[in-house]
Amino acid sequence: MNSFSHHHFKGLKVVELASVLAGPSVGLFFAELGAEVIKIENKKTGGDVTRSWKLPSEDKKSDVSAYFLAVNFFKKHLFLDVSSETDYKKCITQIKHADIVIVNYKKGDDKKLKLDYSTLKKINPTLIYAGIQGFSDTDERVAYDLILQAESGFMSMNGTKKSGPLKMPVAMIDILAAHHLKEAILLALLKKQKTKKGSCISVSLFDVAVASLANQATNWLVAKHIPQPTGSLHPNIAPYGEIFITKDKHTVTFAIGSNGQFTKLCELLNIKKTSSDKNYISNQLRVINRKKLFSVLNKEVKKQSLAYLQKECTKYGVPFAKIRNLKEVFELPEAKKLIKNISYDKKNYSVVTSFPTKTD
Repeated sequence: MNSFSHHHFKGLKVVELASVLAGPSVGLFFAELGAEVIKIENKKTGGDVTRSWKLPSEDKKSDVSAYFLAVNFFKKHLFLDVSSETDYKKCITQIKHADIVIVNYKKGDDKKLKLDYSTLKKINPTLIYAGIQGFSDTDERVAYDLILQAESGFMSMNGTKKSGPLKMPVAMIDILAAHHLKEAILLALLKKQKTKKGSCISVSLFDVAVASLANQATNWLVAKHIPQPTGSLHPNIAPYGEIFITKDKHTVTFAIGSNGQFTKLCELLNIKKTSSDKNYISNQLRVINRKKLFSVLNKEVKKQSLAYLQKECTKYGVPFAKIRNLKEVFELPEAKKLIKNISYDKKNYSVVTSFPTKTD
């Protein structure tokens, strides 16, 4: 068993001058591992804009939203108007003793507010100044995750021909950018440990999005294949992402990545001969003939229960999943374990938590 600790960054101080999702996700990473994270929110506008992003079912009187809670656990919150001299000085006092500052200002706003790296470096020479921007240094467009999903090609691939372009239901570009910036900060901390010098680092949401196109990018760069919206289907593998309904009306899918897995799938569906059919003997042929193959598999999956498929796929090592909604997800023991120690203290805008000493 591995020891679990939330004190890895104890003694590290982070000032978060960021809002919405990307920047605050970076702050959350350090807060979760024991750093002191001071989130400075705009007093004039009622704090981080996501405090007001409430579902119709949420408490109208609460100062926080479910969205805000997603990335603002474990932080201390300071409401300041940094355009006023008094509050600016309070902000600078926090930054003076910080190891890291996280920002996601629009182009030019950092200098206007006197919170740019050049200014802050004079106050704190070893500061790690970490920023997230939308596009390039010269591009002044307002960059929300949706805009980046559209501009970087993700929406053109997502959905089906019938649905047209779709955004992902999570702000994935923001989350990916947060991970990129987090890794840059970790490298800057390593540099600081060795050289006693600070750093000014930044990531662009657009650069992160394009870098995250992965195999879809190389499908174009190598094979000049422009990915089309094909739902959950994979352009390079079959059967992968096709949706089936079991005998007891559960929605399921398979991710068959090898000939061996395909053979085992056919075996447990009692259609062993299909695995040696000349149309399906290689992955490339299965991709070419995926519609015909779906019909064959669909006929057999309809005969089986969810329990049978779960048991047999586990036994044969076949990648298989029930497609769950979030209610079903959070009924899983694995998911319950992740959230059982977290409660929210609305009065103090902070999280009260009891960490386990070991992972089970």
